[in-house]
Amino acid sequence: MTKIDIEKVLETCLLAGKIMLESDAEMYRVEDTMSRIALASGDYRLVSYVTQTGLFVGLDGTSTIRMVQILNRSINLEKVSRINQLSREYVTGFLTLEELLEHLKALEQERKFFPLWLRFISAAVVSGTIMILFGGVWADLLLTCLIGGIGYILYYASLKVLRIKFLSEFLAAFFIGCAAILSSQIGLGANQDMIIIGCVMPLVPGVQMTNALRDLLAGHYLSGVSRGTEAMMTASMIGFAIAFVFQLFY
Repeated sequence: MTKIDIEKVLETCLLAGKIMLESDAEMYRVEDTMSRIALASGDYRLVSYVTQTGLFVGLDGTSTIRMVQILNRSINLEKVSRINQLSREYVTGFLTLEELLEHLKALEQERKFFPLWLRFISAAVVSGTIMILFGGVWADLLLTCLIGGIGYILYYASLKVLRIKFLSEFLAAFFIGCAAILSSQIGLGANQDMIIIGCVMPLVPGVQMTNALRDLLAGHYLSGVSRGTEAMMTASMIGFAIAFVFQLFY
């Protein structure tokens, strides 16, 4: 394999890993995908070091090492699934290395997001159904959906402005707590506790908690602990906001 080919293999592996990390994929999945691409490119063993904020890759037996910094992370499981499919097609011979690299570059530039109205509806549905599942009354369903949807939109909008994830979660949970208590006090809501529980569910870091546990079980202790810490910080900010609201009203 020539120097140019080695550089291209490393570029492809690095780009695939970068997109997966930015899409909140598990560390072992990132390493496995990059290793399979390198192995199919010329029976090379990939040496990698993966963290939430950086990615280092190299090929065993060569002196070339590449790295990339991970600045932004969001949950995009569709991209993770598409990279898995592209890597399978490359390993089985349906794609060449050049074609795989072009597909990955196009995927990196893709900025498809669900529209704001659909995010509102999704958060509203999750809030209302969780409230019912936890023992709430049907009379609070529409109110819970409305508060939950607005709370999530507030989180999304404040994140765009403040760019501080934990502060945005605090503000959204604070609004949810105030809205639920005030609604109950004026007679619109019957059970403020169930309304709050349902409305904060779209903010709960379920994916981060799951990935942290899976990384720990796979032996990636550094990433598992860091993901778990992030999830705990998010849960703490939500809890602090609700506790602060109760201190204000009672």
